[in-house]
This record gives sequence, C-alpha cells and structure tokens, in this order.
Amino acid sequence: MFGNDYSRDNERNSAPVNEGEEYDVKIEDLGRNGDGIARIEGFIIFISGGKVGDEVKIKINTIKRNFAFADIVE
Repeated sequence: MFGNDYSRDNERNSAPVNEGEEYDVKIEDLGRNGDGIARIEGFIIFISGGKVGDEVKIKINTIKRNFAFADIVE
C-alpha cells in the first residue's frame, strides 16, 4: 500500500542512530568477518577494524533494519 520508500524510511527511523552521525562506543565483541561489534540502546553496530575493549568514536555509514555499519573516526 505504501510502497518501498515508506518501508525503507520506517526501518531507518526505528534505529537509535542516524547515518553520517558520530557516536562514542565501546567494542564488546567480534563479528564473523572480524568486524568489531558495539551496541547503542541494544542496536548492533558493526565497526570495521574494531578490536574488543576499544573505546572509539565511530561514524555510521549504513543503517539496516536490525543493525548498522560504521567506521572508526580518527
């Protein structure tokens, strides 16, 4: 009824993070592909090059329904 644009916008609006914004996080775990994993309000963020225990500033690149991808800001 609403088309794909509505669904995509609705997915993004449910995430506690915004694409292009920066956040301070602590990397808690490693993903299958070696990416660091942090959580913001329980929402999973995969961080390229992150190591468990690192406290870093990240920038969100892509937001999906249940997770997001980010890079470390240097």
